[in-house]
Amino acid sequence: MAQLLILSPAANEDVLPALSLLSHRTRVIPASPEQLVRAPESDLVLLDARTNLAAAKALSQILRTTGISVPLILIVTEGGLTAVTPDWGVDDVVLDHAGPAEVDARIRLAIGRAQTTQPAERIQTSGVVIDEASYSAKVHGRTLDLTYKEFELLRFLAAHPSRVFTREQLLSEVWGYDYFGGTRTVDVHVRRLRAKLGDLDSLIGTVRNVGYRFNVHEEDDEGAAVTAR
Repeated sequence: MAQLLILSPAANEDVLPALSLLSHRTRVIPASPEQLVRAPESDLVLLDARTNLAAAKALSQILRTTGISVPLILIVTEGGLTAVTPDWGVDDVVLDHAGPAEVDARIRLAIGRAQTTQPAERIQTSGVVIDEASYSAKVHGRTLDLTYKEFELLRFLAAHPSRVFTREQLLSEVWGYDYFGGTRTVDVHVRRLRAKLGDLDSLIGTVRNVGYRFNVHEEDDEGAAVTAR
């Protein structure tokens, strides 16, 4: 299940009817540059080009210029297909009347291609170094013996320093939307992760009645340094 962002001139919920038959989570916002500043995070962006091809082309080029990090799929009518050229900067196109199987396949393939071409990241902050390429984490040079989920939890929190996440949000982001376990799972993994961090256990902070966050040490003012390799 993916988190999808739909950009539509009139914030039309029915821009791609087949989506209502799929389990992906969708959010629709007006297709305008000013709305992109406050756009929520997503795994893929769908751009509605059914009624105004020129405006959609301009917006898609703005998205590419600003360095969009997720796949961009154009929604068009059959007549609009002839107007789409490589300089639009889109990853794929889908017809507005496409069936759910085709829409789901295009979404999965676009996200899959993006994940295979995306460079691994290295996060370094507050004495912790997290290397996605080798799936390793170190504290002041000491390698941590982490399970897969412990690593993913640490990586996710460290990539969003000082940001508070509820247990439900962490379940969705780390365990996945289709995970049916309770929020107690998060508490258990946080406790184990703190034990393995040793003297740096305070890096995983508890926000009472809310959730958890990654605490950045005062000397590390800029938070997590993320580098692609």
